Amino acid sequence: MSDLDDFSKTLPKLETVDAEAIPVGLEPGSGSAKLKFGENSGRKKNIPKGLWTKCGKCSELIFDKDLDENLKTCTTCGYHFPISARARLESLVDGGSFKEMDAGMASVDVLKFTGVASYPSKLERYQEKTGESDAVITGVCQMGPHKIALGIMDFSFLGGSMGSVVGEKLTRLIEAGTKSKIPVVIISTSGGARMYEGMFSLMQMAKTCGALAYHAEAKLPYISVLTHPTTAGVMASYASVGDLIIAEPGAMIGFAGPRVIKDTTQAELPPGFQTAEFLLDRGMIDAIVPRNEMRDSLVGYLDFLTTGKAKPKARRAAKKKAS
Repeated sequence: MSDLDDFSKTLPKLETVDAEAIPVGLEPGSGSAKLKFGENSGRKKNIPKGLWTKCGKCSELIFDKDLDENLKTCTTCGYHFPISARARLESLVDGGSFKEMDAGMASVDVLKFTGVASYPSKLERYQEKTGESDAVITGVCQMGPHKIALGIMDFSFLGGSMGSVVGEKLTRLIEAGTKSKIPVVIISTSGGARMYEGMFSLMQMAKTCGALAYHAEAKLPYISVLTHPTTAGVMASYASVGDLIIAEPGAMIGFAGPRVIKDTTQAELPPGFQTAEFLLDRGMIDAIVPRNEMRDSLVGYLDFLTTGKAKPKARRAAKKKAS
């Protein structure tokens, strides 16, 4: 008896399989016999959509309810997701105290420029999408013991771009704050001046800064809060002239984007360039405050700016953020 005969005796006996019992698509040569990792044999789980969100930083799957309760910040790594202006407003002000200004003000097509899609059609689409008339909401509200003039930009409306309406609403807000002798707080997120309005949008940079200059002459505080992203004409105007400049963690802050700067200068940019942390290390901003701590921190800063005395808890928090 050969070694091959001995080996054959150790092999398991093969049973005959009825061809009709083979599932369709798994027959030999079908190309579908191998299941991919994670797949089952045809039974598909019915998982409802809109229940989970994947973190853009740590890739953790987050239950949407938990994400909303944590103000759109990752419960694992603290990554800050985009948030609407209305949701941010609700997280900051005392309930029912917000009195909106100029809610119906909307942009007009001053240039009459025709492209792939007209400016009025874009405005109409984003108004339907966001429920807002333009990229900023403004009004007077109560934040703890402080009555303030508050403006919040919404990046989901044409990239938070500043056109004539955004500039006009912010200017009226600042002037109302000056007239009422109350602090102004503006929370920015923007890609810059709105190109569809040409020079009209660029002039909003001067108009808003002019109103803030009068506000400063009245010795009234202005706090600028920078969120991701705050760039171009907005960063080059009212967003960068606050008595106190705060940013959310990881926010991109700058004028031109890093790709444009790199192509222009032909130089390698340092790690973390144009992030909030990079600017804090170099004294360009005063503090970095997580979204879920923003209200308490703003109240503490307003205590200090209006009375010269911050509450001990707020003072410690401010010191911790700046370190």
